[in-house]
Amino acid sequence: MVKASLRTKSVGTKVSDAEYAQLEARARAENLTLSEWVRTQLLEPSADGGTGRPGGGAADALLGEVLLAEVLALRALFLNLRPLPDHDLPSEDEVRAEKVRVDATKMQRARERLAAEKKADEARR
Repeated sequence: MVKASLRTKSVGTKVSDAEYAQLEARARAENLTLSEWVRTQLLEPSADGGTGRPGGGAADALLGEVLLAEVLALRALFLNLRPLPDHDLPSEDEVRAEKVRVDATKMQRARERLAAEKKADEARR
């Protein structure tokens, strides 16, 4: 039988009374002590199939999706609005319309990209 390693180190932060109550409620919702819940949030990969790196949680996964969505949207705008030889630059109205179109699908495209990467990563294992 392998003996579990002893936890001898501590990580801490200051929080307000309201923040502490919020953390306690989240831990209680998962039937964990506050220490167990915080440890889980710090050490386990994100719930959305993260990269296996320490840290994360749903907030990190969402932040990653939002950042990827914005990068993909900027890329789409650049590619769709770049001036072509013998063409004028797009008008302000054309740029605004393209931005609305790209914004409407950016999160979906980011999630699709992440899902494809996850599938490729699983195939490599």
